[in-house]
Amino acid sequence: MWRPDVLLPGFECLDLPLDAAPEVGEPDEPLVGTLIRRADPGLRVGRPAWLYVHGWNDYFFQEHLARAVEEWGYAFHAVDLRRYGRSHREGQLWGYVDDLADYAAELDAAAEVIGGDHDRIVAMGHSTGGLTLCLWASERPGLLAGLALNSPWLEMHGPPALAAVARPLLQQFSRRRGTAAFPIRDDDERIYAKATHTDHGGEWTYDLELKSDGPRPLRVGWMRGILAGHARVAKGLAIDCPIFVATSDKTVWLRRFADSAREADTVLDVARIGEAATRLGRHLTLVRIRGGIHDLTLSGPAAREEFFAELERWSRAYVTHDLGQGT
Repeated sequence: MWRPDVLLPGFECLDLPLDAAPEVGEPDEPLVGTLIRRADPGLRVGRPAWLYVHGWNDYFFQEHLARAVEEWGYAFHAVDLRRYGRSHREGQLWGYVDDLADYAAELDAAAEVIGGDHDRIVAMGHSTGGLTLCLWASERPGLLAGLALNSPWLEMHGPPALAAVARPLLQQFSRRRGTAAFPIRDDDERIYAKATHTDHGGEWTYDLELKSDGPRPLRVGWMRGILAGHARVAKGLAIDCPIFVATSDKTVWLRRFADSAREADTVLDVARIGEAATRLGRHLTLVRIRGGIHDLTLSGPAAREEFFAELERWSRAYVTHDLGQGT
């Protein structure tokens, strides 16, 4: 049953039950995903649907993204994946899966619910959510009218320290249980929070329990799943719908916060995202956003406006061009 969303007034959410067993040490209760949408039917009827998927250490809170999408003529939806955000239950391992293909369960369930009311779906993913959607879309020909990717994590790159230690650590820990955590320190989240959250001088307010301003544990099985996803992208996918990929125009690697974190991607290498994107499908639009940060929707006003303008241009050209949607 749909119920009022406790995080965003004017939204409602629906549990997506999953046939998935908890990990050892987790509470013995069912895992769920969560589908979120506007509670106002007037913003849904007769429109194509937009489905947003968050990244690592994240959840849906970007109401301004929903408003923009609605202005373009879409019915906005989002999914909080299992063990994230609204779907996380006390005692569960934050964000853990050992195979990104597992997320097909909540994505298929969301698409089925949405498909009952809408004949077209555009999916949008950020960072790890972008990688997840690419793998899912490649196995669902004909399902999506478009795929929009916001700084997608398409191959193993990031701060040099992380990229350099990931594979050796996986070999070292290969015999350990998948939920074992890497003994590494990653300050990306602290730098990112200082660039975005109002508590640290940023523009945005979000729940620091659901999107931590410190690092979440990186676990062996999760990293194996990420690397397996990257390997699939490296071999080439055949996504059959128009694809939009946007990144910042630059990456900066920082060991401590600096003002440059507010105008660059501090998490992924944007040049390598562009290279990997060419292996997703034959119909690709690639855009660099001046002064954008890793989540382009949270960039400063000028960069955010440019990102939304480019995304709207793409959607009108390739998805709603024949519907007369929007203004």
